[in-house]
Parts: sequence; C-alpha cells; structure tokens
Amino acid sequence: MGYNFNEAQSLAIKHVDGPMLVIAGPGSGKTAVLVERTKNLVLEHGVNPSNILVITFTKATANEMKQRFEKEMELENKHTRSAHAGRVSFGTFHAIFFMVLKLAYHYDGSNIVSEEVKYQAIRELAHKHNLEFRDENELISGILGEISQIKNSQIPLEHFYSSQCGETIFRDIYREYNDYLRNHRLIDFDDMLTMTYELFKERPDILSAWQKKYQYILVDEFQDINQIQYDIVKMLAAPENNLFMVGDDDQSIYRFRGSKPEIMLHIPKDYSNLKQIQLDVNYRCHPDIIEASLKLISHNKERFPKRILSVQHVEGREIMATGSLQIKPVVCHYTLLNQKEEVMFILKQVEEQVKAGIQLSDIAILFRTNIQPRFLMEQLMAYNIDFKTRDQIPNLYEHWIAKDIRAYMDIARGSRKRSDFLMILNKPKRYIGRDSLCESQVAFDEWEKMYDEQPWIAERIEKLHYDIKMLEKMSPYAAINYIRHGIGYDDYITEYAEYRNISKEDLFDVLEELQVSAKGYKNYDAWELHMKEYAEELKELAKQKNAKPNAITLSTLHSAKGLEFRSVFIIDANEGITPYKKSVLDKDIEEERRLFYVGMTRAIERLTICSVKELRGKEVEPSRFINEII
Repeated sequence: MGYNFNEAQSLAIKHVDGPMLVIAGPGSGKTAVLVERTKNLVLEHGVNPSNILVITFTKATANEMKQRFEKEMELENKHTRSAHAGRVSFGTFHAIFFMVLKLAYHYDGSNIVSEEVKYQAIRELAHKHNLEFRDENELISGILGEISQIKNSQIPLEHFYSSQCGETIFRDIYREYNDYLRNHRLIDFDDMLTMTYELFKERPDILSAWQKKYQYILVDEFQDINQIQYDIVKMLAAPENNLFMVGDDDQSIYRFRGSKPEIMLHIPKDYSNLKQIQLDVNYRCHPDIIEASLKLISHNKERFPKRILSVQHVEGREIMATGSLQIKPVVCHYTLLNQKEEVMFILKQVEEQVKAGIQLSDIAILFRTNIQPRFLMEQLMAYNIDFKTRDQIPNLYEHWIAKDIRAYMDIARGSRKRSDFLMILNKPKRYIGRDSLCESQVAFDEWEKMYDEQPWIAERIEKLHYDIKMLEKMSPYAAINYIRHGIGYDDYITEYAEYRNISKEDLFDVLEELQVSAKGYKNYDAWELHMKEYAEELKELAKQKNAKPNAITLSTLHSAKGLEFRSVFIIDANEGITPYKKSVLDKDIEEERRLFYVGMTRAIERLTICSVKELRGKEVEPSRFINEII
C-alpha cells in the first residue's frame, strides 16, 4: 500500500484536534494510519512528540508501531527539527499506567507480583477455606480470573457471584488476597488499572500534570477496551479530548475479559463533537471472502452499520500474493461424517495446496476451543507435517478425569498400588473410608475382612472387585463406557460439577473426547503406549517453541485475531461448538458471530469451513453461521 492512502485513510491521518472514532475493519491499514497520523501531528502541526501517547494492547504491537514510526521519522529528519524535540510514548495500557504509579508511589519492577507468588497466595487461601477440588491449578486460575473480572469491570464485590466457590468464601478470598498484596507492597496487573483510576480521581493535581504531558492520545484496537481502561483514558484526554480511537466493533471478542462493543458503540453519546470515519477498503481478503463475512456479521444487531470494499474494487489497486491458488469457489463449506474424516480431508487439501505452490506457513487451521485439535495434532505428527500452535494446547491424557480412568485401567491390568485405589475409591460414592487402605499394596480379601461388622461396606468392595474383573478383558473404549455407565463414573462427574458449581458439560466433553481417543486400540498396553508417545511429542513441540518457520499454524479463533494467511480452514463449524453451547443470550450469540467473523477474515485467498455430522458419537447440526454466510 505504501504511501498512497485512500480518501478515508487520508481524512483520519489529517485529523488534528478533538475526538475522532475511526472504524477500521479487517485489513484496512489501521496500523499505517495510526503511524502516519502520529507523524502528521509532529511534522505538519508542530506537536512535540513527547506530548503524544499511543496505546496498544500488546507489547509486540507497541514495539512494532514504535519501530515503524521511528524509521519513517528518520527519513523525514532532514525536513524538520521538531522530530528531535522528544519521543512519542508507545505502550500498552499496563505499561503506561505502571509508569504513572512508579512516579506517584515509587514502585519498580520488584513491586509487581509474580505469577508464582500469586498462585501460591490463592493456593494457601483455598486450603485455609477448605475448598475441595480435583484440579488445583484449574481452581486457582478460575478464582484469579474472577478477581481480575471484578477489578476490570469495577463490579461491586457484593454484587459478584462466583462460579468457583460459595459467595461468602469467594468474597473472603478476594479481600484476603488483596490484603496480602498490600501487606507485601505488591500489585498485580489489574491493580495497575484500579490504582491509576483511584489516583486520578483523588489527586486532580497529578491528573492535570499527566493531561498536560499527553495532549494527544491515540488508542489502537479500541474495541478491546474495558470499562476501567476507558474511564482512565477519558480522564487523561480531558479537557481538550484530543482522543483518536481506532477499532472495529465487529471484532470485539473479549467480553470474558471485560471488553464489550457497547463501550465503542456509546462513544458518540460521550462526545457530542465526535468526528467519525470508516476505513472501508479491505486490502487483505478476496472479494468473495469479504462478501461472505459481511453476510455473516450483518446478522448482528448491536453494531455500527458499515460497508467494506475489496481493494480489487478500487481503481489502480491489486490484491493476491504471487502464485495465487486460482481455486474456485474461494469460500467453501464441506460437511464430513466425523472428526476423523474431517482431519483426513484437510490433510488432503493441504497436500493439494502445497503442490499448487503454497507454503505450510501460509496455512492456518482455526478452532473454537483448545480441546478440539487433539486428533488433528496426532495426525499431523503421524504424517510428519510441521505445525505450530498459537495457544497452550492441554494434553487430554493429563487431565484429572483421564488420570481417574487410567487408574481404573491400571488396577484392571493388575496394579494393587494404594495410590491407584485412592484415586477411584469414591468415584462414584461408595462411602469407603480412605483410612481403610493402610498398606502400600491392596488385597481385596483382606480389605473386605476389615468390614465384617459392616457388611454393606464389604459388599461395595466386593462390587468394585467384580467391576475390576469385568474391565480386565475389555478394550479401552469398552472399558471407558463400562466405567462411565456400568460403574457410575458419570454420576460422580455430575455430583462433582454441582458441588463445585462448574459446568458439567465441560467435564463430559473431556470424558467423551477421552473415550473417542481410545477407539481403535485393542488393549490397554497399545493405548498407554500411544498416550506416552503423544506426551513426548507435545514436550518436544514445547521445547522447539514453534521454531520451525515453514509450518501450519493451529490456533483458536481468539488467538488468530490480527493474523492473516493465504489459506484458512475453520473446523467443527457445528452448533454447540460455534456458537458455543454456553452461549444462550442474544449478546452471547452476537459475540460468537463476531468470533467466527474474525476467523473468516484471516483468509486472504482461500477459506474452507468444515462441519461434521457426528461429534464424539452424537449427531450434531451444522452451525447456524453457515446458513447466514450462504
């Protein structure tokens, strides 16, 4: 695109004073506009660079923008002296606000609590309040996530209802965690926001000093802003309100972090003199991809109305990478029988695209949740196809549910370790005391004798012994089915989910995925060997840190935001997956639709969407989004 900006981009770049909202769709050149507008303030309007603040959401983006700006300014140095008057501040919200706190409270890096210390603090509080859990890290992450949600959304603690534990206990943990931080002169990342907000509210003199310092504020990815970030930026930009906001409400996908499109949609109400402009040319996607994605997102009601043109429709512009795939149609939807067929179909498509001259690094496979790509990854490993992941993909076989199932199977294979029995002792409830297992090795006959005077307990041990014998000669798939329905493990999962106040559907997803993965293995030894090999492959992948440059990218839809690829596959486009089964309210469905829109608009030349007829042995419907695209 170079320096040939289109009309809308030029209007945004030349804007000087007062608030402006720039609605920048996918591939519309927003980064170039932000850099050029910053440069324009300095070169054309004599603004001291040190009075300009550019806020981004990631450190990488801030660094990239800073480098681009400084490189362009170097080329302009011979034309201006003002470029030497100071430096523009580029940074994330947290970096900028921590700078404010450093000066106000004399903090340094040692005052930022580490993840390890944070986890340990919550771990101790969970034990103090006698919280029961099967996965400690899952519980701690959940509690920390809810603490973060309160701080970012400024929800009164008494109005927040925890999904991790009872309200009273959660509120005690919240207060005690914050007391711990204060007593040790520590702050977490969310405190950087809340404390800056409180400081500006309580100290108008400090606020005034920062307002004079940053007279022009530019915010990238404005749709990702949460309430407290917006409130601070509004205070900082006042009274001149030279606030330049760039974002796309259709790409607001982080409601779970507190960001929501309503903030961006309400900006015209906050600023009566707001100037608004849309960057309406997409320089990334093929026209057919743009058309399909617009059909989809137009079903959302809570959004700014907009049009988006392909660069191919703009005179004198061209799109498409060298050696275009030349495949018609550009946007395709396929329905496969199950995930196995879906993966094999994708591998064949990848093979054909590579033959057509496309690089593996130009291909992305996107999915809604990080539990989905397990079979895909196994097959990529089996076929020696290089791939890299954008997300932390959990090892299914290391989930606590998998460990329970494997403990049953180990006992069926002859293990008599006390530790194995303790894992499954009351899953489901058998009301057998843990102290009944005194020795390191368990003998069923001796165990039963302990309950001679309580024959009802002895009968339960006898029933467990019978169940173990039943499992001995079963295949792994049949064994899991028997553990779930014959022994009653499903009942345990339901009770556990109700006790913990968490989604039983998520736990059953893990259980069903585990059962599907066991299909095709004739005995426990073969399945166990597969699990060990898979774990080793994942470790090797982590060691390499995705170092292979020519590799397919695997990513959740969330993590794919901001990226682009010549060819994109979206897998498992089914009801219950996307939109996700927890999305019931209209606002949730609209967020899911925005997420799918983000996935579609990552594609430059080729978009392939796959649905399955059967998922984990159950019939499923194609995603409603498919009909909205067609």
